[in-house]
Amino acid sequence: MKACGIVHKYGDNIDTDVIIPARYLNSSDPDELAKKCMEDIDPDFVNRAKKGDIMVANKNFGCGSSREHAPIAIKAAGIGCVIAETFARIFYRNAINIGLPIIECAEAAKEIEAGDTVEIDFDSGMIYDRTKNTEYKGQAFPPFMQKIIKAEGLINYINENK
Repeated sequence: MKACGIVHKYGDNIDTDVIIPARYLNSSDPDELAKKCMEDIDPDFVNRAKKGDIMVANKNFGCGSSREHAPIAIKAAGIGCVIAETFARIFYRNAINIGLPIIECAEAAKEIEAGDTVEIDFDSGMIYDRTKNTEYKGQAFPPFMQKIIKAEGLINYINENK
C-alpha cells in the first residue's frame, strides 16, 4: 500500500479539539466532520486539502480527549496518511481502528515542509519527499494493521473475515 500527496504541516501538541472543535461533535457524519477539520488552527485547510494529501506534524499529535471524531475528520477530509514524530496513544489506536494510516518518523516530521510532495510505502515504512529528493525510514505497518487499513477500519476488517 502507498500514499502520495501534498503536505499540510503542523507543530507540536495538535490536540483533538484543534483537529475537530468540540462545538461540532453533535454530528458523527464523516462528511460533516471533514468540513470543520482543522478549522481553529488552519481555517483554509478544507479548501486546500485534496484526496490523498499528507498531514505532517511534530510531537504528540492527537493528544487531548479520546474522541474518535478526530481521525474520522482527517480521513474524511481526504488525508491519505499522517506522519508525526509521535502520536498520542489513544489517537494512534483510534486512527488504525477507523483505517487512517499514520506513521511515526521524527526525522521526516522535522524536515518535511508544507507544500512538499511526499510518497509513503506502508510495506517498507519508507517516506520519500519527492520535492527535496530525500527519504526517511519510518515504522512499517505490521501485516495485520495493513489489512485493517486496507479494509477501511477494524469493523470492516472483522466483518470481511467472519
